Amino acid sequence: MRQRTLASSFTLQGKGLHTGKNLTVTFCPAPENHGYKIQRTDMEGQPIIDAIAENVIDTTRGTVLGVGEARCSTVEHAFSALYIHGVDNVLVQVDGPEFPILDGSATPYVQKMAEVGYIEQNADKNWLRIDQPIEYKDETTGSHISILPADSFSVSVSIDFNSPLLPPQTASLEDIDAYDKEICAARTFVFVREIEPLLSYGLIKGGDLDNAVVIYDKETTQESLDKLCDLTNAEHHDSKHLGYIQHKPLVWENEPARHKLLDVIGDISLVGRPIIGHIIATKPGHTINNKFARLLSTD
Repeated sequence: MRQRTLASSFTLQGKGLHTGKNLTVTFCPAPENHGYKIQRTDMEGQPIIDAIAENVIDTTRGTVLGVGEARCSTVEHAFSALYIHGVDNVLVQVDGPEFPILDGSATPYVQKMAEVGYIEQNADKNWLRIDQPIEYKDETTGSHISILPADSFSVSVSIDFNSPLLPPQTASLEDIDAYDKEICAARTFVFVREIEPLLSYGLIKGGDLDNAVVIYDKETTQESLDKLCDLTNAEHHDSKHLGYIQHKPLVWENEPARHKLLDVIGDISLVGRPIIGHIIATKPGHTINNKFARLLSTD
């Protein structure tokens, strides 16, 4: 198979999940062997960041790429969509330090890519074919990712947050053609108990009940919950009623697991090569995803 890029550019606008800033991001066709690159058009000299695993500088609540003073976060949803649709080369121009969160899923990217289409290029794809098992474990968190030899690219994910509302879940993508129907609409999620610490770190300033699944699974005081609702511009919620409190209902019962699978693909895309192998991820997160991607990059 040959390398692939976009047939033409497309643009999306929205607020940043962590900064809350209004952002514009444009995805442009790129030449053969270009890979994924991000250009910060708002910075002097418009620096370019190679979107590769080695340039990930933070994984606190998303994947952050950076080189020198230039950095860009919340990239995993876009790259998940690009990777699964076989796009090898793209230049992403953004006027701020992160991609807009949009609806918290990869659907807006998939829809725009379907509108503009793709162009096959002359250079061959640089496949990474897995011929023996590779694994990475984090003994502290219990997270584990491995990849096995296979005839195509596939991913299986299992999650467990020890939550009374979010039971252990699994999700799988056996056929990449099922991504648009089964995976891309899965939204990012957050527990109410995580919101205050994240805000104290200066994160999720743009989070709301329209771009995330919000899980209220451990009772807090009404005063504390009201404060968090005010900080996130959400309607007040009875502190005694546990449940999901986002505006739109779950797309699937296992939507959180499907979103974790989406994230795994986005983070693994930073290997910089299309992979032939079956990924099995237990309790994945951006930190272990990146460590595994770095391991594969050296294979």
